[in-house]
Amino acid sequence: MATSVQARDYVYSDAHLHYVDFFQESAGMEKLLAAMDDSDIEHVMLSGIPVAKKWHEDEPKRPRYYAGDDASAYWYSATDVIVAAALKKLPAEQRRRFHPFLSGFNPIDKNADAHIKRMLELDPGLWQGIGEIFTRHDDLTALISGDTPRADNEALARVYHLAAEYDLPVMLHSNITSKRERNPLYLAELETPLGNHPHVRFIWAHAGTSKEIHRHQEKLEFLLPILERLLADYPNLYIDLSWTMLRPYLLDAKGRPDPLWVDLVSRFPTRFMLGSDVVGRFDNLGEYLHGFDPFLDALPKEVAQLVARDNFLSILPRERQAELAR
Repeated sequence: MATSVQARDYVYSDAHLHYVDFFQESAGMEKLLAAMDDSDIEHVMLSGIPVAKKWHEDEPKRPRYYAGDDASAYWYSATDVIVAAALKKLPAEQRRRFHPFLSGFNPIDKNADAHIKRMLELDPGLWQGIGEIFTRHDDLTALISGDTPRADNEALARVYHLAAEYDLPVMLHSNITSKRERNPLYLAELETPLGNHPHVRFIWAHAGTSKEIHRHQEKLEFLLPILERLLADYPNLYIDLSWTMLRPYLLDAKGRPDPLWVDLVSRFPTRFMLGSDVVGRFDNLGEYLHGFDPFLDALPKEVAQLVARDNFLSILPRERQAELAR
């Protein structure tokens, strides 16, 4: 393990950002670009939100978040139209900084791959990935009507085949366990597609953790050894270290880097990336990414810059990587 006695300056890629919130609203591109420029964020993965939260007839006040009341949520394909429209208004030089992922489809519908293919053909060269795909997602899963989405279901297997065909990375939200079970209850749902689709680059959103899981369990002690095994077994797996990973895993209660996690990232230096996971509002964007600086400072310098910026760019379609290299 290497540590730094001098603060470093980083340039970042945000590997997990939602342009809209659960009501499909956004603060807008102008504010997003200003937040990026203020915080040395050079590149952003840009996605919508694949569901919309319903304001139920019986609710006198509009909820502020999907968990604000018991009203349902529903799959919302127009989220990708919103993202595409925002991007198309930008000059070419600014558009180069954004890497849009398609997310507006129902992951338990075997028509999903056909819908994604139509979207790809409508805007050739625009989309650079698929996701964030919501599978097991805390209480949101129960709020969405229909069967529980699983990362290993037949509909998503068809999506993964399409991703391989078009050289698109896939970001999955697939909780590793439930709020109550102190074991990796749902791990097989992730591991099955990792093995069945070795040519697909999978980004595991916050390594299967969530704020709701931590609210009940604080810290998943089994997470680190499982990640160690998965990264060794599946070279197509990448880890999004977005906000639920910062504490209690990467940093302890006093803000000190955990040496076991420093060692893990150092041993797999090309497989981790940072994300803010903000939804439609960008005021705290820089705060989220700079919050990782103490952990980055504990890594070897060359590894730190890979995690901060380069690893996300390395999983984009080869054609887009060639454009960025020009």
